[in-house]
Amino acid sequence: MRAMAEVPAIARQFIEALPHAAALGLRLEEIGDGRAVIALPYDTRLIGDPATGVIHGGAVSALMDTASGASVLCHPAGPLSTATLDLRIDYMRPATPGQTIRARALCHHMTRSVAFVSVVATDDDEARPVAMANGAFTVDRPR
Repeated sequence: MRAMAEVPAIARQFIEALPHAAALGLRLEEIGDGRAVIALPYDTRLIGDPATGVIHGGAVSALMDTASGASVLCHPAGPLSTATLDLRIDYMRPATPGQTIRARALCHHMTRSVAFVSVVATDDDEARPVAMANGAFTVDRPR
């Protein structure tokens, strides 16, 4: 098992190495102990509906998937890598144009080979989620 001090650094490297994360402008805000918060700043290049200025759902799903993977990588069980097996997203409402969207992910259970994650995406109105998801992720452990 890796030292806990290494875990956030590995998760941070994971996110920084993802070309889509850089293209979307994702920012890691918090990480550790099976939790991750990643922000998606508003960007007109990501608008899905020009009439409303709402960010495309695909950008929101990429944000939620990335935050979920980061929460797995920083879990105390210390997996080396992860990949999405399943991510079931419920879109609750459109994000408010001009606002940053944040995904808060929690890896709440890990078996020998699968991690289970819940994640919520919000804009400035944190009481009303933009989207919620549950997912399963592979777990590759050190040998």
